[in-house]
Amino acid sequence: MLLKCCWRACFLLALHVVAASAQGEVFEEDLTLRPLRDGKLEARFSFTSLLQGATPRNPDALDTDDEVQHYTLFPLALGQVLREHAVTELHLSLNAGKWNYDHWGHPEESGVGTGAELWVWMGDTVPTSVDRRWQGLRNSLAGLFCASLGHLDEQRTTSPALTFQPEGSLPNYTHPHHLRHASLPSEHVCTENLTPFLKLLPCKSLSGIASLLNPHRLFDADWHGLGVHVRYLEGAGVEVRLTFQAVFDPVRYSSDGRRDWSLRSVFDRSIERACPVAQSSKVRVELPSETPYVITPGPTDVTDDIALYAIDSGKEALDISMQWPDETRFEYPESSSVSPLTDISVHRNLMGTSQAEARLTLEVTNNLPVQVRTGYLETMPWHLQFYLHTLRAHVGGDTRDDLVKIVSYTPPIPHSRPALLQAVLTLPPRATLRLTMDVSKPFLRYTEHPPDAQRGWDLPPAVLVPFAFGDASPENSTSPELVRARRPRRMYTPVMLVDLATPDFSMPYNVIIMSCTLIALIFGSVFNLLTRRFVVVKVDSDPVPKEPAAGVDDARPQGADGTSR
Repeated sequence: MLLKCCWRACFLLALHVVAASAQGEVFEEDLTLRPLRDGKLEARFSFTSLLQGATPRNPDALDTDDEVQHYTLFPLALGQVLREHAVTELHLSLNAGKWNYDHWGHPEESGVGTGAELWVWMGDTVPTSVDRRWQGLRNSLAGLFCASLGHLDEQRTTSPALTFQPEGSLPNYTHPHHLRHASLPSEHVCTENLTPFLKLLPCKSLSGIASLLNPHRLFDADWHGLGVHVRYLEGAGVEVRLTFQAVFDPVRYSSDGRRDWSLRSVFDRSIERACPVAQSSKVRVELPSETPYVITPGPTDVTDDIALYAIDSGKEALDISMQWPDETRFEYPESSSVSPLTDISVHRNLMGTSQAEARLTLEVTNNLPVQVRTGYLETMPWHLQFYLHTLRAHVGGDTRDDLVKIVSYTPPIPHSRPALLQAVLTLPPRATLRLTMDVSKPFLRYTEHPPDAQRGWDLPPAVLVPFAFGDASPENSTSPELVRARRPRRMYTPVMLVDLATPDFSMPYNVIIMSCTLIALIFGSVFNLLTRRFVVVKVDSDPVPKEPAAGVDDARPQGADGTSR
């Protein structure tokens, strides 16, 4: 026991020495728990590393050797990738499931589209183009996070600069910055992605808040996703924020149908000790206001209905729990009786039974009593081609094409470029805007179909960004307050599945079986003729019966006349 304590003390001392030597590097970790009204629990892990005083690599210096970089808390593997490809800002998300905006509201991290999404801002340069560095960056991240990011090729890459604005500062280089965006809706997050994610943390999953990242529980959640966000903050440095979000269902874990939860019941773990190199380690719990509750242990501080717990290495293990003593069994609220938690609600589908044509339908409902303007981004692979002249807008059965303003449209190029549509939608108060547009489904080569061709193709989600609330007219006095109270947030629609014309892939197997059968018959016959020996056998046409041997009586019975029978 004494030897174990000595080793632990030496380990903690070494970590403190490393933290003290890491001047200019700051690491903070944060966990936010938010009970939802449908009985679920949202958990958001955030691990932020700030490299103070650092700046992104200038793309004009890519043809020369880079400066030596010494990282202590900053993730080394990710930092090398960023410097190699001169990336100014990067956002990567891997999600599984469908985020329910109406019942869960807006997430803390807005990138909740199903599948993989990657968008970066990079400065242009003469030695190495943006597209070439974009290709190298995809391959590097694919190897770092064990994901199929290499499939985000030019057939899925677009530049929707109006929807994905930079979240940080862009350095003033000689050449301008360009955006590259791509999504892969069929990619999902798994344990093989979480393992390299944890290796980027200073304390890994051995201590601190990261010790709650139990893969057996995380990937059993109703929705889960991880994110990597890199941005440059002018005057501060380069910030890397690693996030993991999940929505759990305590009612499903409970044996008596209650929504009570604790860290032990949700993650099967508790926070045993703090991360020694973390400058700040906190757990925040949003307190509900509709029903009485009990939360234990007592929080360190309560501000604006948020309970704050500061994790200290000198304290005991932290296991936060929340109970609703007045509830014997949780009753799920009816969807029709509760109002949505977001300003707008979006539904998108693809109608039509033909394998050559279909109709894309988008329904956007304004839940506010004032007019809302929102940006609309539709990115489609070349497998689905828009008929832009068929775009129609309807409100309550009336045609309202004046509510749609096309900002830009890039037609697809088969086998080369996807379609990109950016528009601005004007939503009347308490109304539903319905957009329809005809699309065509081309015929693919048989080599272009995926292995599970009969399942169909996953289409990326559409993105909406509400940016203006209220009418700009002078008689509407509520618009300034609404504009100041709300900030633009991206909203993702669920992915869609499209059924394209698929050839009969079973025909090759039928041909193989038939060919093998014919070969077996022909080979058997030829082999039989070549190996069989033919012999001529003489057969006598009138054989002579043999005489019975002497001394042998005829044993056949005789009749009354003495003849044999």
